[in-house]
Amino acid sequence: MQASRHAAPTSLPIGSDADLAWVRQQVRQAAAELGFGLVQQTKLVTAASELARNTLVHGGGGHVEITPLGLAASSGLRLAFVDTGPGIRDLDQAMTDGYTSGGGLGLGMSGAKRLVHEFEVDSRPGEGTTVTVTAWATAVPPSRPGP
Repeated sequence: MQASRHAAPTSLPIGSDADLAWVRQQVRQAAAELGFGLVQQTKLVTAASELARNTLVHGGGGHVEITPLGLAASSGLRLAFVDTGPGIRDLDQAMTDGYTSGGGLGLGMSGAKRLVHEFEVDSRPGEGTTVTVTAWATAVPPSRPGP
């Protein structure tokens, strides 16, 4: 079994446009410290920016948890965007390129998914949404063998 190093997450509020800028800055700094290259940093910051904006605009605000990850020779960053807004009624539709509920290009969630290695959405209508993404600076760690 591989050794795992998980640092405590940093939680940042998402309640204003100023918070969006702060989230982008903190994600870029954390990615740089973990050894992400410039292109990898840009992809992750782009995904984070879109997901933070969704948290603010569609979820009514919330927070992001930024967690540095380490597995053997791999280092990564996990971002969990959490809100207690209305939730996503039709997740399949929301993940479809071109679908928008707010007048944008409709590439937000699906575009963010393409920019990271792992992407997960937990949404319950009336309760809120958590979107968790993970990107790896080095090789993606192998899957753990099953039982």
